[in-house]
Amino acid sequence: MEPLSDILGDFRNMSFARRAEEKTKLLLSDPLVAKLRAKYPEIDDRTLKINMNRIYQYVKEYKQCTNCPGLDRCPNDFEGYYTKLTVETINEQTYIHDQKVACKKLIAKQSQDAVRNRIRSFYIDDRALQQGYSTAEIVDIDPERVLAVERIVDYIHKTNEEGLQKEGLYLVGPFGTGKTFLMCYMLNQLAKKGLSGVIVYMPDFVEDLKSMIAEPQRLKETVELLKETDLLVFDDIGAENLNPWARDHVMGTILNYRMNRKPTFFTSNHEPDELEKHFSFTSKDGDEEYKGQRIMDRITPFVEVVVVNGTNKRGKAGA
Repeated sequence: MEPLSDILGDFRNMSFARRAEEKTKLLLSDPLVAKLRAKYPEIDDRTLKINMNRIYQYVKEYKQCTNCPGLDRCPNDFEGYYTKLTVETINEQTYIHDQKVACKKLIAKQSQDAVRNRIRSFYIDDRALQQGYSTAEIVDIDPERVLAVERIVDYIHKTNEEGLQKEGLYLVGPFGTGKTFLMCYMLNQLAKKGLSGVIVYMPDFVEDLKSMIAEPQRLKETVELLKETDLLVFDDIGAENLNPWARDHVMGTILNYRMNRKPTFFTSNHEPDELEKHFSFTSKDGDEEYKGQRIMDRITPFVEVVVVNGTNKRGKAGA
């Protein structure tokens, strides 16, 4: 008499084979497989059966992508990738190949990350660089600054059409009118075209320069970055507590290198003539009018002054 274990084993094998056969039939009857065979009529039953794993993965991931729960919860084997099948015939033999392809959501994220990686910020809240407001939304936030927004949009279009400009912009206006945000918007838009950018919050930057005196390599790398980046924004210039070294050997060096080469941008609460007075006076050496003029000679001829009107939106979302 045949042992019970052998009988149960045969039963389990038969049961497994039956279930596998049912799953195979179900898979081969799937509309996606029908579409695949319609596109590649050279696929026969034998080719399908020897490529069942590829077919299964293709159908499973296609359906999961159709009901995508979001990139961060991607259920596919490789996050952000789905299986794509291609068919070729060699010497009358048909082959099915599979490959992993990035989905639209992953491509969009990679593109967004690439844009962010082109922009460096010093002492600026990164959220200002990551917001993606449209031009209409920027105007709607405060219609009083519509002329400034139009000028920035014109500058973006001109740069996109003609390439990197030599002249920058000098945004001047009261506190909280969104000058920093508008500069971040410009950097973000131009980074999408492949340009690199740096935005520096001047009061904190000048304070940090003091510690860099003891770190000459860090100082050198920072100055080189600000000299060489495609787009440089000095944010809130005129609010810093200047010393002669920071003014003459750091700011002066950077501005002297960039003029007639690459555009430099500024945001300030001070008109250019007021800024000259600021640069003329330091706590160490007192009033040095010619030093202020020397710095402004490297700013004024290479910027267009744009007045940013509006109400103070500090602390409000999307300013």
